[in-house]
Amino acid sequence: MKILLATDGSEYSALAARLLSCLNLSSDDEIIVLHALFWIPHDYIDAKSYIDTINQKKKEIATRVIDAALGIVKPLGARISTLVKEGLPEQCIVDAAAAADVDLIAMGARGIKGIESLFIGSVTNAVALDASRPVLISKPPGCSKLRNLRILFATDGSAHSLAAANFLSEMPFSANTDMTVVNVIWPAMSDILLKHIPLIGEKFREVAERGRAAERENSERIIEEAREHLKRRFDGIHVLSADGDPSKEILRISEAMQTDIIVVGCRGLSGIQRAMGSVSRNILTHSRTSVLIGRTSLCSSPEPKND
Repeated sequence: MKILLATDGSEYSALAARLLSCLNLSSDDEIIVLHALFWIPHDYIDAKSYIDTINQKKKEIATRVIDAALGIVKPLGARISTLVKEGLPEQCIVDAAAAADVDLIAMGARGIKGIESLFIGSVTNAVALDASRPVLISKPPGCSKLRNLRILFATDGSAHSLAAANFLSEMPFSANTDMTVVNVIWPAMSDILLKHIPLIGEKFREVAERGRAAERENSERIIEEAREHLKRRFDGIHVLSADGDPSKEILRISEAMQTDIIVVGCRGLSGIQRAMGSVSRNILTHSRTSVLIGRTSLCSSPEPKND
């Protein structure tokens, strides 16, 4: 696996580097440590000595930032390379990931302090929005190798969810990682009918119950399809079906289970249509734990490989 680790020297970037320690990396894997140099020049200052001083300081800072990240990832056993680019951080990250054809972008979520502390920073949001590769966004407290990693995979049965499951099964997680697959059923007309049976009459009960049974059956099918993709990597997969708003339920379940990573699929679009789905965006924005956005532009679901 080839991973682009974006670092700005912050504690959030350090969390992203440490999260990679939860993977079983080897010399077959590669980590590219990237730091983006960015500063806004003052038009009224054009002295060459000033510009030279700023450039030198930037290089010194870049060296310290890269070295700090290397101190965390070198013991992981993967091949390591470094890259320093100048420009807008989000653009540097997206371009470098595409140019190096990486499998995964790893970065920290620099949050906003105070009452909006759950919201991710603009660079993280821009990369998650624009990158054509899956993005792993670490959030405090990160993960600990003192216990098995806990992952919650949320699926809606779409091709993009299944592609995310396929990608997840190819990541070098240990087989004893605690994996839970969840599908959330939106409240449907059958729920409304069953709730108000006394008001609308008993003749609608059979129709409503058949509809509800069909929804449950479909949810079970969605979960089983995802499990088929994941069982190549993970043992003892747990399954869970819930009712309600998907974003709220996924976040609630994640907090109750104290998961380390939430994984969601995301449709990859370009141009004026580029956007994450509302569920993916809500999870990324409001999750208290790390998030893997399984971004893909696949139009059909990949077939699970036979063992």
